[in-house]
Amino acid sequence: MIRSFSLLIFLYLFWLLLSGFFTPFLLASGVGCALAVTWFARRMNVVDDEGHPIQLGPHALSYWAWLFKEVLKSGWDVSKIIVHPKLPISPTLVRFKPSQKTDVGLVLHANSITLTPGTITIEAHAKEFLVHGLTRASAQGVVDSEMDRRVTWCEGKA
Repeated sequence: MIRSFSLLIFLYLFWLLLSGFFTPFLLASGVGCALAVTWFARRMNVVDDEGHPIQLGPHALSYWAWLFKEVLKSGWDVSKIIVHPKLPISPTLVRFKPSQKTDVGLVLHANSITLTPGTITIEAHAKEFLVHGLTRASAQGVVDSEMDRRVTWCEGKA
C-alpha cells in the first residue's frame, strides 16, 4: 500500500512538473490521471520492487547526481574524439562480472553504462555484461569501475 501511495504522489508531482499550469481543472485532472494510472498499475501487479523501486530512496538521488556528472565528462571526451583530425577511436568489446545482486541493480548498472557517451551495454546478464566502448580506455573503464561500486551501494547490497 505504501508503494502504491508513493507511486500516486510521484505521478502527480510529475504531472505538475510537466504541466506548469496550476488551474483548478488541471490540478484535478492530474489527481484523476495519477489515480487511474496507479489503479491500472496495481491491477497489472507492476507496483513492486522493480516497477517502483522506492527502496533505493536517497541513495538513488545521490547516484543520479553522480551519473549526470559522469555523462557530462564522457560527453566532453567523446566530443574531443569527434573533432580530432585523426579520429582516434579503437572500438573494443569487454566482458566483466557486475557486482549487483538484484535485477533492479543490474538494470540500473547496464542502463547507466549505455547512458554514458562512448559506451553501450550489448548484453546484460547476472553473471556477465558485454560492453562496447568507443576507445579501449572507455571500454576498460567499465570493468571494476566506480559506477559498479556506486550502483551496488545504491541497491543497498554494499
